[in-house]
Amino acid sequence: MENIKINNKIYQNPLFVFALEKEAGTAFSGENVAFVGVGKINATYNLLKAIQKHNPDIIINLGTAGSTKFNKGEVVCCTEFIQRDMDVMALGFQKFETPFSTDAVILEYGIELEGLPKGICGSGDQFEMEHKNPEYNIIEMEAFALAKVSKEENIPFLSLKFISDGADGGAAEDWVEQVKYAASAFKKILFDK
Repeated sequence: MENIKINNKIYQNPLFVFALEKEAGTAFSGENVAFVGVGKINATYNLLKAIQKHNPDIIINLGTAGSTKFNKGEVVCCTEFIQRDMDVMALGFQKFETPFSTDAVILEYGIELEGLPKGICGSGDQFEMEHKNPEYNIIEMEAFALAKVSKEENIPFLSLKFISDGADGGAAEDWVEQVKYAASAFKKILFDK
């Protein structure tokens, strides 16, 4: 296991968090890695278990995502997160607002990595293939939950997303083709400085 330097700060016990093993390949062998599964509930539960096991000093979420703003193959840093499938507007709540919570609609938490474009991540429990919401420009299924747990546990959080598709009609086929390139892109950014 290697120390990792992020924005001139050294972390000695990083935890690399992926939804799926496909996103990591073998590039992170020998590191503390957690595969949390797909969706916000799996991500929450499995990240909490991994925190108990590894006691990390930083959580680094690496995964694939769709976007209508960024190009396929680009890596984007996210520090703002929206729970895109939270919809209780029929009861008078704001779009994406969690009822009876004091939390803001946009969860702002995480480290901005120098040199990478910044995105707003919309997490939800469906694979979005027709992106229409202007509030977010990164579409995936776990990062909101991971950022929320990290914030509540007071652990520094870095979220990098490899753009695998355009969140459109070809998203499923594009993801299958692009996911294999994600791990090497992440490794290059994090370790090959």
